[in-house]
Amino acid sequence: MVTKDILVIGTGISGLTFAIKVAEKNPEISLTLISKRDIYEGNTRYAQGGIAVVRNLKKDSTKKHIQDTLIAGDGACDSRVVKFVVEEANERLDELIEWGTAFDKKEEFLDLGIEGGHSEKRIVHYKDQTGKQIQEVLTTKVKNFPNITILENHTLVDLITDHHSKIKKNRCYGAYVISQEREEIIKISAKITVLSTGGAGSLYSHTTNPSISTGDGLGAAYRAKIKMDRLPYVQFHPTALRDKVDGNIFLISEAIRGAGAKLLNEKKERFMLKVDPRAELAPRDIVARGIQKEIQEQKENFVWLDGSKIKLNKWKSSFPTIYNTCNSVNIKLPQDYIPVVPAAHYFCGGIVVNEYSESSLKGLYAIGECSATGLHGANRLASNSLLEALVFANRAAIDCNRSLNNILPEESFYKKLPEWNGDGFSKNNTIENVQSLREQLQDIMTKYVGIFKTNNGLKLAEKRINEIYITVQELYNHNKLNNGLSELRNMVSVSYLLIKQAQEIKENKGVFFNYNYA
Repeated sequence: MVTKDILVIGTGISGLTFAIKVAEKNPEISLTLISKRDIYEGNTRYAQGGIAVVRNLKKDSTKKHIQDTLIAGDGACDSRVVKFVVEEANERLDELIEWGTAFDKKEEFLDLGIEGGHSEKRIVHYKDQTGKQIQEVLTTKVKNFPNITILENHTLVDLITDHHSKIKKNRCYGAYVISQEREEIIKISAKITVLSTGGAGSLYSHTTNPSISTGDGLGAAYRAKIKMDRLPYVQFHPTALRDKVDGNIFLISEAIRGAGAKLLNEKKERFMLKVDPRAELAPRDIVARGIQKEIQEQKENFVWLDGSKIKLNKWKSSFPTIYNTCNSVNIKLPQDYIPVVPAAHYFCGGIVVNEYSESSLKGLYAIGECSATGLHGANRLASNSLLEALVFANRAAIDCNRSLNNILPEESFYKKLPEWNGDGFSKNNTIENVQSLREQLQDIMTKYVGIFKTNNGLKLAEKRINEIYITVQELYNHNKLNNGLSELRNMVSVSYLLIKQAQEIKENKGVFFNYNYA
C-alpha cells in the first residue's frame, strides 16, 4: 500500500481528535485512520459519565482538581502532568463545544455532576451518553476532511520497525494490518504512527469494555520492545449490572452514586461507611475492593445499588440509557434495587510516553488508554480519562506537526519495507481452540490477577498463561492469521507482561492489591 504521512490506529476520542487537529493544520498531508470495526465502535461511545473540568470557579478550582487527582492516584501520579492536564482542560472542552458537542445545561450554565473522588461538582456530561455524543460529533467532523482516508474493519497485527528494515533508524515506519475487505494482511507505511487502540478489558471475564478491547496496541508494542509500565494497575469499575444485557456487561455510571444512590449488602445494609468516610463516593479502587470483599463474605455474588431516592424524572432525563436498560431486564426504577458487581474497566498504565505522547520509539505516539502518561498514577480519578485523551491528542498533534518538518527517511525507503511475510489472512474465524483458549485466559486473569492477588496466584497464572502462549504460537505458526487468532495473540502478550510486572510490585497502592503485602 502507498506510503502515508500519518497512520492513526483507533477511532475513539483520542484518535479522532488527533486526526482532526493535524488535518486542520496540514491540509497537504495524507492521513489514514483505521478502525477495528466501524468507526463508531470502541470504548469512547460507551463512556457514560463525562469529562472532569473545573467550570464553577466560585466553589471549585484547578488546585482542588489537581489535589483530587493526586489523592485518587495514591501518590503515584506525575504531578507535573496532572498540573498541565487540569490547566488545559477548559480550552479542550471549549473546542469540543465549538465543534458541535452538546452537554447538559442548567439554565445558561453547564450542568455539573459529581463522582467518586471529586471534592466538587465538575463533571460535564450529556445525560448518561457523553461518550456516544462525543463519538458522533467527532466522527461527523473527521469525515469532512478530504486528506483523511478512513479504513473500517482493519485490525492491527504488528508495527513496522527496524526489525523489518536493513537500515536501522530507531523509528516506527507504520504497521501491518488485517484488511477484512481485501481479505489480506496489508502494509501501511507511514512517517508518523499513532496508537489510540484503547485498553485490554477483554483479558477479564467481566469487563465494561466491548469485546474488541483486546490490547492490540499494547501487544504490538510489547513485541516491538517498546517501553511499557504500570500494566498491573487495572481499574475495576465498582458497579456493573450483574447480568449481561444482549451478551454484554452493562455499566452503571458512577454518576448514579453522585446523584445519591447507596450500596447495600444482601441484608440491605449500607457497608461503604465502614470502609471509607467518603462511602459510595470514595475513589473507585476503594469502592471496588469494598464491594468485592462484601461479596466474598456473603452468599450472594453481588451487592445492591439503591437508587430509590433519585426521582423518576431524574432517572428519565439524566440517565435514560441506564433507566431503559434496567427496565428491559425487569428492574423498575426508582423503586427496585439494581444488582451490581465490579468489572474490569480501565488500564491506568500502558505504553510509556512523554508530555507530547511520543513513545520510546521515534515516530510512534500513543494516546488515550493504551498510554502511560503519569496522569492516573495507581488509580484513575473518575472522568479524567476523556480529559486525558483530549489534552494529549492536542499535544501529540502539536509535536507531530513539528516532527513532519524534521528530516525523515525518503519515500523510497518506505516503499522498500517488506510486505507481510506470514502465510496471509484467512476470513475463516473457526481455528480450533481459539475461543476456548480465550475463555481459559480470561478465567485465569479473573481468578488470579483481578481485584485481589497473591504471590502464589501470580505464579500459577504465569505458568498457565505460558502454556496458552505455547499453544497460540503453534496455532500462529501453522495457520493463516485471522481476527480471532490475532486478538488472542495480543491478549496472551499483554497478560504475560502484566503478570511479570505484577510480580515486581511489593506494595499495595491504588488499584493494585496483593494479600501478601496487606
